[in-house]
Amino acid sequence: MRVETRSVELLAELAVALGFDGWLLNIEVDIDVEQIPNLKEFISHLTQTMHSSVPGSLVIWYDSVTIGGFVSYQNQLNEQNKPFFDICDGIFTNYWWQEDYPEKSAEVAGDRKFDVYMGIDVFGRGTYGGGGWDTNVALDVIVKSDVSAALFAPGWVYETNQPPDFQTAQNRWWGLVEQSMGNVVQKYPSALPFYSNFDQGRGSHISVDGVQVSSTQWNNISSQTFQPFVEYADGSTLKTIDVLVDFTEASFGGGGNLTFRGTLEADATFSTRLFLGQLLMDSLPVHFTYSVKSEGNSQLGLSLIFSSETEGEKTLLIASWGTNRFSSKFSDVIVPHRLTKLNDASGWAVLEFTIAMNGYTLTEINAICYNDPPPVEYLAVLGHIKISTSNTPTVFPPSTSWIVEGQDIEWGDSQGSKTVSLKISWKLKDGKNPPYQAYNIYVEKQSIRAPRTQLEGEVEYIGVAHVEAFYVSQLAIPSGTSSLKFMIQVCDVDGGSQKLEDAPYFQLNV
Repeated sequence: MRVETRSVELLAELAVALGFDGWLLNIEVDIDVEQIPNLKEFISHLTQTMHSSVPGSLVIWYDSVTIGGFVSYQNQLNEQNKPFFDICDGIFTNYWWQEDYPEKSAEVAGDRKFDVYMGIDVFGRGTYGGGGWDTNVALDVIVKSDVSAALFAPGWVYETNQPPDFQTAQNRWWGLVEQSMGNVVQKYPSALPFYSNFDQGRGSHISVDGVQVSSTQWNNISSQTFQPFVEYADGSTLKTIDVLVDFTEASFGGGGNLTFRGTLEADATFSTRLFLGQLLMDSLPVHFTYSVKSEGNSQLGLSLIFSSETEGEKTLLIASWGTNRFSSKFSDVIVPHRLTKLNDASGWAVLEFTIAMNGYTLTEINAICYNDPPPVEYLAVLGHIKISTSNTPTVFPPSTSWIVEGQDIEWGDSQGSKTVSLKISWKLKDGKNPPYQAYNIYVEKQSIRAPRTQLEGEVEYIGVAHVEAFYVSQLAIPSGTSSLKFMIQVCDVDGGSQKLEDAPYFQLNV
């Protein structure tokens, strides 16, 4: 096997373009022992190229082929697979290990013991502890041996339809993982801009800027945004408020939201952590925007915790109403400015505020639930949070700045209706790589209505793209349609989206 430099470059380019965290190298075929030096050179070259192309990325070797060229699962780190481990970022062991294998692997790894990922098959299939609801049996041994874990197929919860429902079973299963591994938390925000609409890449509807544009089931893992770390942090309520990423209540963007539902007694509050951050503030003001929808007098605010080595800790409350009760509990209380009208049809209140905390680090973002005046029932929905150094809307390139093309156009017929399939692609005319996060795709099925000579039709959302291309499959075309206008709504990393009337488009005559 000859090392192909171009292959390594393409793998790195793919990782950059699609936001991969790295590569897992799983070669489960025998290799001529004479080709092992070339294989090692490929692994080393890929690891170095990935480190320079995607800082923080990892190249992990799977425990399959040994240094002798045969597929022979070692289920641990040893002399048969260590030569590969030595030239990449870690090893993912096979799942059939024994109780003492993690400790033996740690001894072989030396000061790289956390680069050993002991494999656990959640479906069981020979894995130590049996997987499933006993996955934590293997995790406890791994933690005791001071190595890392690689969880294979946690989709077991969904694929085996664990009771009582997916969301409840999913939370329970990951709760067991947390009990074994401890509270492993990703700290964000750590850089700006920061945006989350709590989307998990699936849902029963899709919204854009507070308006629902689709009511169909969907899955697209590329649509995920930062997920909240929900923790019950206040015991002042007689009955707990349930906090969950919800797919049934309305969404401000995408298909998810953070729903707070339960009861609050008179003058009681409920607080839960959303994000643990490490965002260093400088002299520039920072702008926060968030959206809330609530029922009755249910109120939802935010609290921000800042720390400074010289000034200590400061806690700010962001709340629209009933702030008098909090004045003694926080360093300062800020009343945000409402961007949407009180009678906005969507029901969403979009709020913003600006702060300057030079020299401080934002360490926590919490939600505060309260009532004003206080009835018992409580329901509020948090739609999104955005943090940036600018409160000026993104200026998107106009439609004239883009080249939009339709390719591989195929006409068909389905149940008596005409259909069309095609690939739509777009690029900037100046040749620069677009810096945008996503593109919402819409179609307007246009027709000429007598006595008018003007095209008119309803705009329909058909999907989202995270690269500069989108495939339309068997789109039904109503009779009387004279043309199709495919519009590409450009979306920024901070959740902003281009006005549809300014979006690039591709016109297709029927």
